[in-house]
Parts: sequence; C-alpha cells; structure tokens
Amino acid sequence: MLSFVAMRLLLKWLLHAIALLAVASLYGGVVVKSFGAALLAALVIGLLNAVLRPVLVLLTLPVTLVTLGLFLFVINALMFWAASGLLTGFHVAGFSAALIGSLIYSLLGVLIDSVLRA
Repeated sequence: MLSFVAMRLLLKWLLHAIALLAVASLYGGVVVKSFGAALLAALVIGLLNAVLRPVLVLLTLPVTLVTLGLFLFVINALMFWAASGLLTGFHVAGFSAALIGSLIYSLLGVLIDSVLRA
C-alpha cells in the first residue's frame, strides 16, 4: 500500500503530465505525442528543475539580480527546452516556444499546487 506522500507525488506527476498535454493543445510551438511521452517529459522536467536549475540560478545570480528576477524565466525556458532535447515524444520548436510553453506550464503548475494544498 502506498503512503499518503507517495500517492500525492504520483497525483502531482499525473497532473503535471496532463498540464503538458494542455500546453501542447493551447500552444502550437510545443508538441507532445502521447500521454506516455507527457509522463516522461513531466518527470524529466521535474528532475532537471530539481538538479540543474538550482546550479543555474546560483551561477546566474548577478544577472538575475540586475534583471530583478526576470532572468529566472529564461532559466525555466532552458529547462523546458532541455527536456525536449532529451526526449523523442516531446518537442519544443525553439527558445521562444520554450519561453511561452514554460510560462503556460508554470501557471498550470501553480494552479495544480494550489488545488493540492487545499
């Protein structure tokens, strides 16, 4: 039997995969071939955000401070774009598509987190 924390993590993963499918349907610059590809992409994006993003945030701290935090959007887009480069069923058309797609994905992620906390 799965614990409450494990079930919550699985639910969050599934909802983020659905959010990726929603991004692909809302914006043409992002293509997700299947739900399985969305699951894998959500996992890879989560892993990149957990492992690589903190290092990038630390390395780019001066630029982030000068831009009043706006450079974090660029880092999010790079994580989104990097995930598409690592996977076959998930494609992002370029950096601008990654920026727009990551913004939509982040907004949906905030919505998911707020619903799961309630």
